[in-house]
Amino acid sequence: MTKFTVNNQPVEYRMDPATPLLWALRDASNLTGTKYGCGTGHCGACIVDIDGAAKKSCLVPIGSIEGSVVTTIEGLSHDRSHPIQVAFLAENVSQCGFCIPGMIMAASALLRNNPRPSEEQIRQSIANICRCGVYPRLVEAIQRAGRIQRGDDTVATGPRPGIDPKDAASVVPALTPQP
Repeated sequence: MTKFTVNNQPVEYRMDPATPLLWALRDASNLTGTKYGCGTGHCGACIVDIDGAAKKSCLVPIGSIEGSVVTTIEGLSHDRSHPIQVAFLAENVSQCGFCIPGMIMAASALLRNNPRPSEEQIRQSIANICRCGVYPRLVEAIQRAGRIQRGDDTVATGPRPGIDPKDAASVVPALTPQP
């Protein structure tokens, strides 16, 4: 049994200690925001925060992080108000969105350690693969998130994603032909 904290909740996994963290999160904890991309640590889709550092969860056996604190995309903020999430929305970074959780987690760790990263530092730190090619918007979003964190930028955003079911559809009066 392996014990550590996931998104501020103590968790005990009754799995083989060699199980990759990615599968413990996705299969045992139903935290599916952490994506499986390559399984070899090359793509970055599975990045989570472990004790303050961005780590590729497909390469981390759960037995090696006993007592650690893990944060996934679901635990970054419950209402998507984290500066990096706000900046990604404001800069329209997402296309298909598959790689975005890993990029957000990597960017969050970068900004925690360096609130004013240069373009070169961002490109070196965020080595995630994105088949849609969002890299130019990614750099601007990360720099903008740093400005938001420092209070140097504000973003006017609309309602957070998610629609109240009562607002999802409304009855529109039928059009009647005019004589």
